[in-house]
Amino acid sequence: MNQVVDFINLHRDRYVEELKQYLALPSISALPQHAGDVRRTAEWTADALRAAGMQNVRLIETPGNPVVYGDWLNAPGKPTILYYGHYDVQPVDPVDLWTTPPFEATVRDGEIYARGAADDKGQVFMHIKAVEAFMKTLGGLPLNIKFIIEGEEEVGSANLDAFVLAHKQELAADVVVISDSPMFDRGVPSICYGLRGLAYFQIDIRGTRSDLHSGSFGGAVANPAFVLASVLAQMKDRGGRIKIPGFYDDVRPLSDAERAEWKKLPFNETRYRKELGAPKLFGESGYTTLERVWARPTFEVNGLLSGFTGDGAKTVLPAVAMAKVSMRLVPDQHPDKIADLFEAYLKKVCPKTVEVKVTRMHGGKPWMAEFDNKFVRAAGRAIELGFGKTPVFNREGGSIPVVSTFQEVLGLPSVLFGIGLPDENAHAPNEKLDLGNFHNGIIASAVLYDEIAKISRG
Repeated sequence: MNQVVDFINLHRDRYVEELKQYLALPSISALPQHAGDVRRTAEWTADALRAAGMQNVRLIETPGNPVVYGDWLNAPGKPTILYYGHYDVQPVDPVDLWTTPPFEATVRDGEIYARGAADDKGQVFMHIKAVEAFMKTLGGLPLNIKFIIEGEEEVGSANLDAFVLAHKQELAADVVVISDSPMFDRGVPSICYGLRGLAYFQIDIRGTRSDLHSGSFGGAVANPAFVLASVLAQMKDRGGRIKIPGFYDDVRPLSDAERAEWKKLPFNETRYRKELGAPKLFGESGYTTLERVWARPTFEVNGLLSGFTGDGAKTVLPAVAMAKVSMRLVPDQHPDKIADLFEAYLKKVCPKTVEVKVTRMHGGKPWMAEFDNKFVRAAGRAIELGFGKTPVFNREGGSIPVVSTFQEVLGLPSVLFGIGLPDENAHAPNEKLDLGNFHNGIIASAVLYDEIAKISRG
């Protein structure tokens, strides 16, 4: 391992320059005008795998964006890792809040700023460079590895479940490794053992055929903007509890032991609030902030649109109003059941003076694992050697729907091996990645391969 680590240390600056090239590709999967960029990014990712020494590298087509596949299977009798990541990124709006252009990677104060830096190109590239280090120094890996890197994670991975099912035999492995999550805090590396699920919807409310003059028609018909505001206000009570009937029926309660462990974590609520720029924190009554974001379900409004929003004044009565809403789910909630409950409640509280339409956009099941297993212990040793600190164990409020798929379809445990930070603005302007964590993460990834190679199969 010393040769491998020395190689990684020697090529630190080169890795950053190559990462800049990766981040320059605007692979925004949510916007059709970037379809060509998304495909070019898939091809760039495939080329990076080939350059690192991976074999059988190819783009596997799906009804949407291609999955990048590559493997190295020349370690008979050794375990096989299935590595999962994604090369697509979020939109950059509002672009005027970016200090530097989102696809011109810029290094400032030891951090690299660009869309996709933390989520997920930087973390994908970390593993590719760990493979390269083994190949360039030792001529091979201590275990077998398969990469699947998709291009639709940021739009719900609509085609990935079918892909995994169709390639079940090809994807056979011993464990899934995923680096698409943050560390607990700066200087506090962690291993995530739980993720919330997701149910995402668009609500469309129509009042009339077209916009109307508010003087001539105001008071005669319902205003969709008012109706939408009223409907959304009925989704939660003043204490932050969701009012959808049956919503909490399947929620797995937190154990006293887990709550006690979380209280020991070095979480500074005042600093957390100040970093967010919030005057005061808010959430479901009776729970701490960590409990709310890790282990309690939520209902959030992600976007609103209605009427005239330009400069100046226009006395219009809007014909339509739209909202995008999402719910984060916890074990043992199911997104389909929650969707049915939500639609039923929405139609109940929405008045007959308007037409309402609900579109189910995407979702995913929550996931939680036992953290005391051989693969997680190996990851803990790798992180300790890479970062010089023993990791803590935590859950994460975000969602990676495919984790449940890997468990249900392939029967594989997952290890979440993230090196991002909570303040790195994933999905927001000025996304960034700490380059010290990036470098240590490459070392930790290499050590992880070595540690898992020592595990007996079965």
